[in-house]
Amino acid sequence: MLLNRKEALWQRIDNPVAWDVALQTLPSPHVLQSWAWGEFKARWGWTAERWLGPQAAVQILRRRIGPLCVLYAPKGPVAANAMAHEASLAWIEQRAKCNLAVCAKVDGDPVFVTEAQSNNENTYTENLTQSRHNLNNRGWQFSKQQIQFRNSCVTHLQASDDELLARMKQKWRYNVRLAERRGVMVRASTPDDFPLFYEMYAETAQRDGFAIREAGYYFDAWCSMNGSGFIAERDGQALAGLILFGFADRAWYFYGMSRSEGREHMPTYALQWAALRWARDRGFAKYDWWGAPDDLTDPNDGMAGVWRFKEGFDAQFVEGIGAWDYAPSKLLFWLATGPWLKALT
Repeated sequence: MLLNRKEALWQRIDNPVAWDVALQTLPSPHVLQSWAWGEFKARWGWTAERWLGPQAAVQILRRRIGPLCVLYAPKGPVAANAMAHEASLAWIEQRAKCNLAVCAKVDGDPVFVTEAQSNNENTYTENLTQSRHNLNNRGWQFSKQQIQFRNSCVTHLQASDDELLARMKQKWRYNVRLAERRGVMVRASTPDDFPLFYEMYAETAQRDGFAIREAGYYFDAWCSMNGSGFIAERDGQALAGLILFGFADRAWYFYGMSRSEGREHMPTYALQWAALRWARDRGFAKYDWWGAPDDLTDPNDGMAGVWRFKEGFDAQFVEGIGAWDYAPSKLLFWLATGPWLKALT
């Protein structure tokens, strides 16, 4: 198949160092676009392709069923500007047609804004609006299946301990100190602690009503992403834990778990306080809490309580663009909406 000039500018990257270096030259590269994440997902039913274009990059995961497939760019594409972002969408559309894809899905935020712009609410909102407008104009549809959290929140870490504490809500500072007074200790974990992590995670899932995968999936993710785990203990008993993934200038709070027992000792406050300082001391500029409500004004949003907890640690809400679907064949997409799109998870 002959490529036109714009398509020929895209280059497939098959070297892990080259990919991660190129990705980090772009604004706000996401950990789900990293080489390690693609390799991890490749062990769980996907095939990863990494493509580098002019001022843009996109890691596309492909899952094939028979002669057809679905494509997904988790938190991608990553682009330096609006023009490069739209060119990335065009490239993904081309890949969808070449691969006989039922659909392609993207959920990358308009990361082509600069750091200064991302802190300017009006500019960031304008970029969100423009990105959604471009997606609509190109025939993408806002997805009924949002794989990742659409919104998130971030705590900026470039501050001293006293400054970080001062930016927290008063009750959060009190709870951090209360945990210390009650003898809650936080320690770094090793892969040998994984059975304990999964046990607490399963308890958390049952208590809070969310589904989790088999243990091997999370252990593979932890090892593949070189994750850092922490456990809060009191009198030798584990009360809570979390796992962080780091990439570029950011640490992501990916998995958190706690027991119902011992919550009065505030172990999760001690845990997050330790994780924030650990991330800062290792050079990360931001702590991404990985998830926030779809609607901050809705007290019944399933993430409302989680948001209140994160906000107390000076987490700043960040609206995302959400997931969008492109279907080369509208009829095939309609016929396959049920069973096919389950493959995306």
